[in-house]
Amino acid sequence: MDYDKFELGDVSLLSGEVLNSAFLIYKTYGKLNSSKDNVVVLPTFYTGSHQRNEGFFGRGRAIDPDKHFIISINIFGNGLSSSPSNSRAPQDGPRFPHISLWDNIACQYRLLTEQLGVEKIALVTGWSMAGCQAYQWAAQYPNFVNAILPFCASAKTSPHNFVFLEGVRSALCADQSWNQGDYISPPTRGLKAFARVYAGWAFSQTFYRESLFKEIGYQTLEDLLVDWENDHVENWDANNLLCKLATWQTSDISIGPLYNGDIGMALQGIKAKTILMPCTHDLYFPPEDNAIEAKSISNADFRPFNSPWGHCAANPGNDPEFTAALEQSINELLES
Repeated sequence: MDYDKFELGDVSLLSGEVLNSAFLIYKTYGKLNSSKDNVVVLPTFYTGSHQRNEGFFGRGRAIDPDKHFIISINIFGNGLSSSPSNSRAPQDGPRFPHISLWDNIACQYRLLTEQLGVEKIALVTGWSMAGCQAYQWAAQYPNFVNAILPFCASAKTSPHNFVFLEGVRSALCADQSWNQGDYISPPTRGLKAFARVYAGWAFSQTFYRESLFKEIGYQTLEDLLVDWENDHVENWDANNLLCKLATWQTSDISIGPLYNGDIGMALQGIKAKTILMPCTHDLYFPPEDNAIEAKSISNADFRPFNSPWGHCAANPGNDPEFTAALEQSINELLES
């Protein structure tokens, strides 16, 4: 195994439910230094894992295992940490409880403090849902986090983003073999439909108009769509996808006992040095949302990046210019 496991026991959730025998799967890189000020936390994105996070750091890069203690944590529902697919009855499959980002970060905090001896985080950063967790960290534990850099993310899922997610969820659940989540065999048609709808939003209109998919090895549009289908069918459990989708839909840093739903108060509660880095062509997390958020965060720098790759500009290897800008911003936060 290339990872570690942190047993949480039974966890009381924000919903009032209890997640039985919960656990987090994580991996660390580098070492905690003597002053304990070199911690970088990388949560995982929607279809991410600690392995896929390895594209965001490396020796000689802004996040460097020779300098930093990197903690890569798998979100609940991704099939590694507690998920519908690996939980026992009565919380298996569609009976898995609703998990909020508040719950995820509360458990990640326990991992860092109880298991790893961390007293302060230098930086939390991440793409998409991982970036949403960076906001959550800074709002939920404002005195524990020195800096955050969410890229292609938001502090609260917008109504338009919510509706997009309803579309992919409905495409999956329309498969007759879905059976309300109690499927005997995977709902393959639903997973393929989910992937095809998702692909239309992951990149921008300009990306498709200019056939930029050819730059990442696809000869035709259909090649791209079939590859996305295969990825979802081969690598993703339907209940896991919908578990994380529900977490994404309810993402809101103001939910919970600290701010009681007041998003303005939650944003103002962030003390961390903050760089917000949206992509101008992102169809999930448009820069306008981040611009509004930046006005309420006391120490925020709003840095939209213009890329036709849309949300997937941040995927390692897609847009080298985005990667370079991200590296520069991370360096600024870690060196300040």
